[in-house]
Amino acid sequence: MTIYLDQESYSERPIRDGTYVYCASAETDIITYAFGAGPVHCWDVTAGGKMPGDLAYALLDDDDEIVAHNAMFDRNLLRLGSLKLDIPIERWRCTMVGAYAHSLPGALGKLCEVLAVDQDKAKQKDGRALMMLFCKPQPKNSALRRATRLTHPAKWARYLEYAKHDISAMREVDKKTPAWNSRGAELALWHLDQRINDRGFCVDVELARAAVRATDRAKADLKSRTQEMTGYDAAGAGVESTTQRDALLAYLLLEHGVMLPDLQKATLERRLQDNDLPPELRELIAIRLGATTTSTSKYAALLRSSSDDGRLRGTKQFAGAGRTARWAGRVFQPDNLPRPRHAPEQIEGFIHAAKIDAEDFYTDDVMGHAASAVRGCIIAPPGKKLVIGDLANIEGRITAWLAGEEWKLQAYRDYDTILGVDANGEPIRKGPDLYKVTYGNSFGVPPESVTKDQRQIGKVEDLLLGFAGGVGAFVTGAATYSIDLDAMARDVRGSIPTEVWEEATSFLAWMVKQGRPTFGLADDVFIACDSIKRVTRAAQPMITSYWAELEAAVTEAILRPGNTVVARRVKVRVDGAWLRIQLPSGRYLCYPAPRVKGGVISYRGVNIYSKQWGRIETFGGKVLENLAQACARDVLAYGMAPAEAAGYEIVLHVHDELVCETPDEKAYSVDRLVEIMATSPPWADGLPLAAAGFESYRYKKE
Repeated sequence: MTIYLDQESYSERPIRDGTYVYCASAETDIITYAFGAGPVHCWDVTAGGKMPGDLAYALLDDDDEIVAHNAMFDRNLLRLGSLKLDIPIERWRCTMVGAYAHSLPGALGKLCEVLAVDQDKAKQKDGRALMMLFCKPQPKNSALRRATRLTHPAKWARYLEYAKHDISAMREVDKKTPAWNSRGAELALWHLDQRINDRGFCVDVELARAAVRATDRAKADLKSRTQEMTGYDAAGAGVESTTQRDALLAYLLLEHGVMLPDLQKATLERRLQDNDLPPELRELIAIRLGATTTSTSKYAALLRSSSDDGRLRGTKQFAGAGRTARWAGRVFQPDNLPRPRHAPEQIEGFIHAAKIDAEDFYTDDVMGHAASAVRGCIIAPPGKKLVIGDLANIEGRITAWLAGEEWKLQAYRDYDTILGVDANGEPIRKGPDLYKVTYGNSFGVPPESVTKDQRQIGKVEDLLLGFAGGVGAFVTGAATYSIDLDAMARDVRGSIPTEVWEEATSFLAWMVKQGRPTFGLADDVFIACDSIKRVTRAAQPMITSYWAELEAAVTEAILRPGNTVVARRVKVRVDGAWLRIQLPSGRYLCYPAPRVKGGVISYRGVNIYSKQWGRIETFGGKVLENLAQACARDVLAYGMAPAEAAGYEIVLHVHDELVCETPDEKAYSVDRLVEIMATSPPWADGLPLAAAGFESYRYKKE
């Protein structure tokens, strides 16, 4: 039997602090429930008395499935809140996760809109107001700090009725949401995900507190330096703080004659590369970059959201990334930790200095060091160690594998084959570094002759240009991978064939004539980027041709519903209102309400910028990117259960990396973990996998 369950609760802690700290301090006020398609029942917990017998029996019956919307919340509210009822994870199912797994929005109200589930909007608005009244403390200036059934009996009665509506809505949503990606191995994976979220990771609370103190002092110092440099006074002269965007832009124009389109990080970092920049202007821009470093706010999130035992839980949302079903970050947002700008030993030095409030003696760049040290707040508890494994260039490997780019696959296999070790203990590999192979294959030179700068260009080719990206991909990737596009353009000029350079030059002229963006790049930089794009596409014909093949397959499937179209390793078809692409793992990429109009493919989804549900356009390169990311997720997921079974308790996973907590013993080696992670799934025949890692007592980026 299936029981649909929902709870309303009260807590002094805001839900933004995270599910686990909220639930640990929460009281369950109302439980609404229904058995299958039966009537909706409501238990007013605040009225006293025992739990209704039918509810108690169902919750204790191991044969009953419990369904909730955002089950991680309801499960932990029962377990950690006032009722202290621990129900095995395996009995739960989540309609929100089911929606995410099929590219639908997670919020119940929005989901009802998308799936055309009838809801009385007036009642919903009234219900939300009642929830705000009863679920959290009233404002501090209010005479009444907590509203209850006794203080507001009439509104409480309406609240009880409103609570039933979520059960009805959830049940209808459950009927209308597909189950393709919510059963079998995927359901078991979600159960494992819940155990990982319950486990959480250990936080260096002392470091987090020290970093908050250090960055507060640094921000005050940066503000003071800004005022001194710009001649700020109470009459309005100068700039009070570089965080004041408009005031700083006006000052730069008026005092230095420098007009900037914005103050985004990429814009400022690019400006700092100008060797002719006056020292005082360089310092002012550096102050702006330091003062607006948002990654340091993660320290406050760590302190706010860690449980009393010093562990932070609930930081991963299963399938939260949409379409690909990759995990999304929550609370601490571990998926967007800043890339360290300092060496590990420098970061460790800063950590020690900050803990004794001596960070300013250690470095002038307190904000930069603090940003680099954020991931160091994740530590192993006493008697344990962290074992970290990372799948090597997994998206690049999968892209080549899906497309059948055999020379690239062989290059991966050769590089992964270790023939021995040299005198320094470094591995002797059968083949060279793939970025050198990529550059050599594009520019017709032996990989062993590729220089360090040329290898960087090969890295750009491999990481940025596999999904039909052009010059814009370089601009996006430059900040991510610290690429100096001006230097790259100079380095690559002599390697570009004349005819390719001329084609790129003509393309730039066409872009300008059409009024299209050239991303603020100098002409030679734009031409160099476009030239690299052209030689890269010519050098990997199977990947390049796959973009058009996927686009044609999707178009055909939309125009011929019910027919399966094979596109190399994937199958595409439209059933009802869904475009489905079956991955090699058997899982599906789902695109609701697909359409082809004027040769343009689109579907319904959540726009990553506006966060609103609407129509999104796509193309072959983007589809391949979705496929590669989805398959990478499936490879990572395949190794998670075996890692757990071998004693590597996963406390966090970030992108293609597993962070595991084990006893501090030699038996739990990184070699064993990466062996598990690089084991090919049965469905991935011919996919070369490799992983690397390290052991540490503090999380870091190797």
